[in-house]
Amino acid sequence: MKTFVDRADAIASKLAPTGERIPMWERACSRRGQWPQLTVYAVLTMALSACTVGPDFHKPEPQQVTEWSKPQKAAESQAVAQTMDERWWEVFHDPKLSTLSQRALTDNLDLKLASSRLQQSRAARQVITADRYPTTAATGSYGRERNSGEGLSDPSGKNGRSAFNLWDAGFSASWELDFWGRVRRETEAADATLEVAENDRRGVLLSVLAETAQDYIQLRGVQNTRAVTEQNLDVARHSLKLSQLRLADGVATDLDVAEAAAQVAAIESRLPALEQRQSQLINALSLLMGEPPQALHAELSTDAPVPQTPRQVAIGLPSQLAERRPDIRQAEARLHAATASIGVAKGDFYPRITLSGNIGSQAMQLSDFGSWGSRSFGIGPQFSLPLFDGGRLRGMLNLREAQQQEAAIAYQQTVLRAWHEIDDQLTAYNASQLRRDSLAEAVRQNQIALRTAQQQYVEGVVDFVNVLTVQGELLATQQQWVESSTGVSLAMVGLYKALGGGWESVYPETEQF
Repeated sequence: MKTFVDRADAIASKLAPTGERIPMWERACSRRGQWPQLTVYAVLTMALSACTVGPDFHKPEPQQVTEWSKPQKAAESQAVAQTMDERWWEVFHDPKLSTLSQRALTDNLDLKLASSRLQQSRAARQVITADRYPTTAATGSYGRERNSGEGLSDPSGKNGRSAFNLWDAGFSASWELDFWGRVRRETEAADATLEVAENDRRGVLLSVLAETAQDYIQLRGVQNTRAVTEQNLDVARHSLKLSQLRLADGVATDLDVAEAAAQVAAIESRLPALEQRQSQLINALSLLMGEPPQALHAELSTDAPVPQTPRQVAIGLPSQLAERRPDIRQAEARLHAATASIGVAKGDFYPRITLSGNIGSQAMQLSDFGSWGSRSFGIGPQFSLPLFDGGRLRGMLNLREAQQQEAAIAYQQTVLRAWHEIDDQLTAYNASQLRRDSLAEAVRQNQIALRTAQQQYVEGVVDFVNVLTVQGELLATQQQWVESSTGVSLAMVGLYKALGGGWESVYPETEQF
């Protein structure tokens, strides 16, 4: 049908004095006295019934990456192009994390807000799509009336001054004939806008799941850092006692005792900050669950290990990215809506034909109401064609075309940004593992160095400052190792978030509302 419209506009371009290509009805009526040209358009109009003006939407083909990037030096756990687990938070095999994720799916307030916005979009679509169907109404009224003696009465003033009853009831119907597809394009745009809201909710879900996992992993990392700090505090206190005993035996100095006591105080000073961070993370998780502050304190304050990553991380195929990431799907839906809106703007250039009719009964006496003689009816089409609007329709069409161009660029940018995010997360996941493994070796060597320094101090080979130096280095590397182990799990969460998975089993495409 679009071909017929293009042919009609091509004929109109030949008939028009100027070369500007504008919709035929606007061009036909823009000059006075060109009635033969208007006749041609009238004939073409009758031949174009049931056409749909405006461009048809074609699903864009995003720029594809043939395979995921591979690091030069591979770590122990690698991403593989296998079917991605929809419930990716369960690959950590942490029951508490799985429980918190499930609670977030049902109790998170951001998700409830997104669901409310989705309901609003559905209601708006219902309002728009109602224009595709006839509208009917039943009316009824009763009134006690009296006409003006100087107005509607006869010249003698005898008729019209007396009050009278008026009974009126009827049924009316109207239906716009969507010859040009303007209403169909409006429905198409409404469907695409609804899809935008659906993917917005999926995007919120993905963010909530990722934030829940990240806060939980950080909480366990803080607790492990606190445990390491407390272990080093015990070692420092042991060193303090050792220096005090050696001072009593006369083989140590007050300087050794003071330095050991300072080391104990320095390590103790780290604990309040770790307690504060733990409290903040528990509060963050409580907020994600829709709970008041510290509601999860009893549940989460007990130390537990950092969730570990599997040896292989299934991330799917690169070709599945556009089908999975909610922001790409959302950008595509916005492009679809913008394309359909062009058809709506073009449809406004064409005539609107509405069929309307009514039937009813009207009488001045209740006893006559409903009789054959009181019947009334009216039926007929209504025709509306814009002749001059000061360029409003042309401006609206230009606006819609520019918005479509912007939506197309935004889609391209969204896809490109997605590829960059995934590549960055793959690199971060591999690099964090390599850093963790190197720090694990550093911790092992520092533990050996500390035992050696303590033994040499007891034997009088080295002074106490060597012990303190090695102990400080051990504490630093242990904390870095815990942070790097936490960073590996966080990097995997970031990778899954960049891949856009997790909503398929919760908000599937085939869900019914």
